Amino acid sequence: MERNKGHGRIETRKIQVSAVLAGYIEFPYVGQVFKIERTRTVLRSGGTKREVAYGITSLPVGTPPARILGLVRGQWRIENKLHWVRDVTFDEDRSQIRTRAGPRVMASLRNLAIGLFRLRGYENIAQALRKHGRDPSLSLEMIGA
Repeated sequence: MERNKGHGRIETRKIQVSAVLAGYIEFPYVGQVFKIERTRTVLRSGGTKREVAYGITSLPVGTPPARILGLVRGQWRIENKLHWVRDVTFDEDRSQIRTRAGPRVMASLRNLAIGLFRLRGYENIAQALRKHGRDPSLSLEMIGA
């Protein structure tokens, strides 16, 4: 069980893992299945919300449940650090590029820009874009040109 307090709420997570499906179903690389129960209590109102998530992992039998829970929680870090930035800062969902390799190329370029900004210590990618947009020589300097 894991408990965190922050953002005006208390979150509790319980995980159960099982290897019962390994070798039973024809699904490639099944190592274990898991169930995560999350309970979120808002401190101000006292309201509680409960949700259950199920998953399949290729991690071998014997992998500590805390490790699996950590990996699942880590996925949200990726979502918040990369995908959210692409969706909001770059407004990727409204892109008009929809054919051939164009969308994949543009996603790669956005990821490259985000990665370069993060390597340079920028936490706020929108702010970094504005700064580099005003002074393009900063971008050239950043890539060593």
